Amino acid sequence: MAASCLSAAADLRVCNKTSSTIGLAIGYEMQGDWISEGWWNLEQNKCETVLMGILVKNRYLIHAIDYDKGGQWNGETFMCTQDLEFKIKGTEECVARGFERTGFFEIDTAGKQDYTVQLTDQE
Repeated sequence: MAASCLSAAADLRVCNKTSSTIGLAIGYEMQGDWISEGWWNLEQNKCETVLMGILVKNRYLIHAIDYDKGGQWNGETFMCTQDLEFKIKGTEECVARGFERTGFFEIDTAGKQDYTVQLTDQE
């Protein structure tokens, strides 16, 4: 599965450019701590603002699940998640704390104050 990026309003937005419904989780740094947060349900061809306002960091993390066809957008940076709605502080000892350890992929905003990520089907 592929992800591409475009600029938009002063927010972090994620757009579902697939023919499936997607579950989305994000990771970001706030006051020196990493936070993982989810789930957003993105319908096909819809966008969702997941962080509002001017982006002050260059690095954000994303994990997404294709609910209809299976498959995931993931990576080598691990954060804590759970099945239901969550906002979890810290990335250490996920399983010991009762969470799942989930791989996220990194988005580098290159200093832009706004950013849009496009999740697309594999070609």
